[in-house]
Amino acid sequence: MHRFSRRRFLIAALLSAPVLAAADARGLEPKWVKTRQVRLGNRKPTHRVIHFTDVHHKGDRAYLQAVVRKINALFPDFVCFTGDLIEETTHLAEALELFAGIKSPVYGVPGNHDYWSKAPFDGIAKCFAGTGGAWLLDQQAVTGDGKFCISGATCLKWQPTFAGATTGSSRQTPIHANLTTRNIFLMHYPSWVKNLGGQEFDLVLAGHSHGGQVWLPLYGPVYVPFGVDEYARGLFHTEAGPLYVNPGIGWFPVPIRFNCRPEITVFDL
Repeated sequence: MHRFSRRRFLIAALLSAPVLAAADARGLEPKWVKTRQVRLGNRKPTHRVIHFTDVHHKGDRAYLQAVVRKINALFPDFVCFTGDLIEETTHLAEALELFAGIKSPVYGVPGNHDYWSKAPFDGIAKCFAGTGGAWLLDQQAVTGDGKFCISGATCLKWQPTFAGATTGSSRQTPIHANLTTRNIFLMHYPSWVKNLGGQEFDLVLAGHSHGGQVWLPLYGPVYVPFGVDEYARGLFHTEAGPLYVNPGIGWFPVPIRFNCRPEITVFDL
């Protein structure tokens, strides 16, 4: 009787596993935001930097408000965003209203959906500037304390050029690391790390992949979009420096995540 009961239990578990996985993927993980802490190097941290990406805001105000609250509760020195704020301009005003609630400077770059939606970038730039940060379109900016130089690439150039961070000039110059500060590079497509012209940064941040949204044990992501290559999610060591690929906050094209929760990443640098 004991042996029979155990067998029945195992059969029931096997039969129910797909149902439970589907329930998790559809009903739990898409909004179950994880906070992940990443420590780089052995130096004593002096700054806290938060990275989030790929919001794909579709009008779920409560969810994005919760994300903003989580970010504020972590008290970062500044925040980095690596693209795909929206998919349709219908939701842009609300997304910017909620982004304006972030209580730290926000530095960001556009993603492919920001271009595809034909979002007016002037409004986004005004919102980011209002936080004390910047919307970086192949540009560089130095943080208020002068400790970090942040370079931000658009999705339009495989090998970007940049406007100087300190001169305020619109003249385009080759990308360069600022030797007097710590350097962070923001881009949307992770695979573009391969084409940074031999430059080295303290940290490179990207999104776009969504971590595959469905990540199978012993296999990895079921599918990743173009511009990702082997950099699906997590920390990678590259010639350009440490690359971190955040799995994103939102979803596209379907509201499913499995073994790949949305994430806010915290770097103590």
